[in-house]
Amino acid sequence: MTRSEIRDSAFKLLFEQLLRGDDIEELYDIAEEIEEITVNDEVKKLVDGTLEHSEEIDGIIEGYSTSRKLSRMPKINHAILRMAVYECLYDEKTPANAAISEAVKLATTYTYKEDASFINGVLGRFSRERLNSAKEAEENA
Repeated sequence: MTRSEIRDSAFKLLFEQLLRGDDIEELYDIAEEIEEITVNDEVKKLVDGTLEHSEEIDGIIEGYSTSRKLSRMPKINHAILRMAVYECLYDEKTPANAAISEAVKLATTYTYKEDASFINGVLGRFSRERLNSAKEAEENA
């Protein structure tokens, strides 16, 4: 499975969990039964990690979303943003620009054009500020 395929499966599970509110283990079982979403260790690692840090990540998304409150944001956008921010913060193997690019690619596939632009804007602001903070920390060290 490619990294893009892992993200696609993880995104679908995260979206379903946000939409339905079901326990993720139950969603894994359903996905394996119907065989429409691949569930393997890599997918589970991405989904479980994202859910484990969801409160922190949601706070970050809320802070960088200048035009929409999280409660008014489409769940599909929320799921894409959650996964991308998780990868940027916690997946050492994935560069931030790759996570953002893949998130925009998912948004282009599954959402409206305006939503893809919104996701790109939120993640762009997050990335720029995060990089500036890292540079300042290096300079002050």
